[in-house]
Amino acid sequence: MRILDVVAPSRLGPSFRWLLSSSVISNIGDGIALAAGPLLVASETKDPVLVAAAAFLLRLPWLLFGVVAGAYVDRLNRRLIVITVDSMRAMVLLALTVTVATGVVNIPVVLAAMFLIGTAETLADLASTTLLPSIVGSADLGIGNARLQGGFIVTNQLVGPPIGAFLFAVGRSVPFAVNVVCALLGALLMVRVVVPRTGVVERRAVRHEIAEGVGWLWRHAPMRTLAITIVMFNLTFGAAWSVLVLYSTQVLHMSGAGFGLLITASAVGGLVGTTSYGWLERHFSLADIMRVGLVIETFTHLALALTREPWVALLVMVVFGTHIFVWGTTSTTVRQRAVPGELLGRVTSVYQIGSMGGMVVGTALGGVIAGVWGLTAPFWFGFVGSAVLVAILWRALGHIAHAGAAPRPA
Repeated sequence: MRILDVVAPSRLGPSFRWLLSSSVISNIGDGIALAAGPLLVASETKDPVLVAAAAFLLRLPWLLFGVVAGAYVDRLNRRLIVITVDSMRAMVLLALTVTVATGVVNIPVVLAAMFLIGTAETLADLASTTLLPSIVGSADLGIGNARLQGGFIVTNQLVGPPIGAFLFAVGRSVPFAVNVVCALLGALLMVRVVVPRTGVVERRAVRHEIAEGVGWLWRHAPMRTLAITIVMFNLTFGAAWSVLVLYSTQVLHMSGAGFGLLITASAVGGLVGTTSYGWLERHFSLADIMRVGLVIETFTHLALALTREPWVALLVMVVFGTHIFVWGTTSTTVRQRAVPGELLGRVTSVYQIGSMGGMVVGTALGGVIAGVWGLTAPFWFGFVGSAVLVAILWRALGHIAHAGAAPRPA
């Protein structure tokens, strides 16, 4: 019980523990699929366009349905959305498992499954993110988000992928069958989450509700600035990270496994960040946490642009991973405290779309920059761009971090 109290403090309540348990189980399945999915595609085709298409189709639903999904998350029972969508995702995964086990799987089937799973994840991720403020107090949002982030790191990035690769070696259908069980168990655990009833809210056409959410974000200066900040920093981040795999082999002269080591180092740093978040929140203001984090990100680009030593790059990635997950926890907490509960799904969807849009543009830009000026050029671009953004945003971060909580519906 002592370990349980450290991982999920009792003051957060039993519903948080069930939410965390559901998230952990679901993310184990997602982590397994993170390795098994690309392995399945690669076993069916060597065409790089089709391999890339599978990853693209997992993210495409965010761009197509993100804002609409946010509107429905705000108007429907969020807990039931997660339960229903996870159950439907399990059915899609079961159908994929059967096609793989019987040998009738093909690329169109896999691509269709990726799109349907991505659509389900869009709804489930939005609903899960907006559930937390309903079951824990405002003062505990930081630690709650940190624990959810920590569970994601351990299961989705550290534990899940190697299990997925091992299970795929055992049998091509095995990891997907395990993912079916994880999705169903995640849905079952979510049934235990108790969400307080809210008052009846008058509903209008979806397009009007979407406009209401976007309009609120545009008029709320601190949250608007935070959204722009995330888009711009993801642009510089995406530019640098688009060539990380080539940087690891051609600049650092690491083996093919070197890229995996860099990603693992980042995940280890993320685990450090999430486990220490409670201490950081008690000793530093959210504004200072955000400021220091963006300075770390800026100098991460500079350090990677300058170094040719793998061990230096690995240390830099640990520090960077710590920042990434501390920043993610802080920005999510700030947003949850500032956005009215009835608008949280729509506003969060706009953030997610902007975040992904920044990454997409940055990735394309990084490829062009590297092609013209070399593999370290995107890191120099990231350093200069981030430094300019930090200088512009330094004072504004104080207003963003302490924007205050808007009243939530009874």
